[in-house]
Amino acid sequence: MAKRDFSEDWSSFFSPSTRVRRGLCPVTLQDGLTESHALYFEQHGSGPEKMIFIMGLNSTSFSWGPQVNYFAAKPQYSVLVFDNRGVGHSEAPRGPYTTKGMAEDALALLDYMGWKGERDLHIVSISLGGMIALGKQRLVELVDRIPERVISLLLSVTTAGARIPWWNLSPWKGTTTLARMMLVKDPVVLTGMALEMIFPAPWLDAPAENDPQGRTNRQLKAHEIIERSRVTRKQTLQGSLSQMAAGLTHYVSPARLHKISRSIPKIIILTGDEDHLVAPRNSQYLKEQMPEAELIVWEKTGHALHQQWPGRYCELLERLMAEGREAVESGTFKP
Repeated sequence: MAKRDFSEDWSSFFSPSTRVRRGLCPVTLQDGLTESHALYFEQHGSGPEKMIFIMGLNSTSFSWGPQVNYFAAKPQYSVLVFDNRGVGHSEAPRGPYTTKGMAEDALALLDYMGWKGERDLHIVSISLGGMIALGKQRLVELVDRIPERVISLLLSVTTAGARIPWWNLSPWKGTTTLARMMLVKDPVVLTGMALEMIFPAPWLDAPAENDPQGRTNRQLKAHEIIERSRVTRKQTLQGSLSQMAAGLTHYVSPARLHKISRSIPKIIILTGDEDHLVAPRNSQYLKEQMPEAELIVWEKTGHALHQQWPGRYCELLERLMAEGREAVESGTFKP
């Protein structure tokens, strides 16, 4: 695989006014299958509270736009976002990928940034990003490998997976939509299919809040998706299928989930009741296996809840981080 020029001038969806650092983080061969590659990252803000955001299936870090804008504007936070292997400005090594390997990517990035302090990190994850945070059975990575670094963990619309490979399927609507999207080339049609998959239809058809043009949420989100696509590379078929393989083969055992639950000061499991990609029952199962965690279900909410309710999501993150920090500083958390 040809290596990309590290001096390339990447386009970005994020404001340059808050950006502290960006570039490519080299990742050496880890899992015996994947080529060495590089991850695109950006850091916004330089405060003492460090946050890493891990995105889901086939989406770039630019989807975290509302969260980056919110926290980077506050002096106490440092916000780290990156494109997973196989999407965006990151390289797309040969696949298939695993959540274990993709967790190694995130760990390599944290080490590259020098974010190695004890109880110094907040992990925010969504969908496949949550699977990456939890890692994979037998070689569980990230939160199971560096629990002493982590203060809080948000697991949004994610799953522990299935013991039998390729059995970790979405609800029927999500599964069929993903399959049909592989055959569509028209970006307008693709955008419409994606919106129907990740947001509830009534919300899409409702007027967008505080939109001076009077658009519906459907119109506004379609515009945002198109704008984001203009500042990043088109995803390759190899990258898309390889990320899907990571999600479909993901599995974390109950014993590992119990261990993670006991090792992190504050964990919130968040889901929407109208999620067509990762059924809410997956979050309920995580709660059963992670008794110390808090489960929250948002009503009339789809898979992309960080985009559907960005302000609410940021407020929840602030509470999560504050309670995690309080548990550490007060001595109530005892791993």
